[in-house]
Amino acid sequence: MTGGPKILVTGSTGNTGRPLVTKLLERGVSVRAASRHPNPDAADGVRFDWYDPATFDGALAGVDAVYLVPPPLDPDPQVAMAPFLGKARQAGVSRVVLLGASIVQSGGPAVGQVQKLLPQMFDEWVVLRPSWFMQNFVSGHHHAESARTMGKIVTATGQGRVAFIDVDDIAEVAAHALVAHEPIQGDLILTGPEALSYADVAATLTEVLAQPVRHESVTAQELERILAQDMPARAAAMLASIDELLARGIEDRTTDTVARVTGRPPRNLKETLRPYAQRRGAPLQAEAVQFVGVHGEPQPAKLAGDAVEHDAGFETAQGRAQAEVDSVAEGDVPMDVGAMDGHSGGSFAS
Repeated sequence: MTGGPKILVTGSTGNTGRPLVTKLLERGVSVRAASRHPNPDAADGVRFDWYDPATFDGALAGVDAVYLVPPPLDPDPQVAMAPFLGKARQAGVSRVVLLGASIVQSGGPAVGQVQKLLPQMFDEWVVLRPSWFMQNFVSGHHHAESARTMGKIVTATGQGRVAFIDVDDIAEVAAHALVAHEPIQGDLILTGPEALSYADVAATLTEVLAQPVRHESVTAQELERILAQDMPARAAAMLASIDELLARGIEDRTTDTVARVTGRPPRNLKETLRPYAQRRGAPLQAEAVQFVGVHGEPQPAKLAGDAVEHDAGFETAQGRAQAEVDSVAEGDVPMDVGAMDGHSGGSFAS
């Protein structure tokens, strides 16, 4: 990309969109921050809603590149996104960066269907496929809440490990992908520097929080029962099925992508948690932005607009897990781990 591109950031008040806007502005890039409820004080903020095509043209006017955050909690986001992508191509957008999930490949469910469209429509495209978010342990996510209030994290992951990633590292990679002179093409699986079990996470929280936190391992059936007390039954089943995949090792890997793209290593969990402890006296106090995770069930956002983004994450997890739930219901065998291959977790943290 040459000259001074204008970049549209969808989900600009979300988990990755908010820090991305800041990083682009610090680079002197012209940014259009799109959200359902744009900040009136933000430079070039624009109203944008995936389900309101009337908002598409204004968001795309004069734009060269787009950061795409799929609509949260939508099991089939391509229905809303494909018309927008068509308009983006017609408007002359040359580069797109999609927030996906490590657990979902191109052509897979949910965001995987959107990913499949990109090579057909744009010359320059990147899909960021992050693992679970570290911020799930400092937000309103159920792990943060249970650790803070009950001193435990409950999962059905057993000894399964996840290479949790800081959302700021995702935003940094996105910024590079959007402005790099030489385009970065293809899938980028993003992880933190080490794969951790939830017992490892609990030990780290104990150290940083200075109070005991333990990991309580339960069966998937028991986890589903527990979660169903606070969320729809299908969402509880989804999250329990994801934990089973984690127990089988689907997320037990790391990549060097963050370091290769940004020139610096990704943050480790202690580095991410400590600032929260210093600011609040406890790293697990709920933040204003509630996270949805491919790494977690949907949580209510306490910030206006698109604070809950998905981490591309959740709708991806929802689509995948829902596909498995539906398959089981129909008597089919659930998708094999191998079919997910390069999974990482995206936004649904367990």
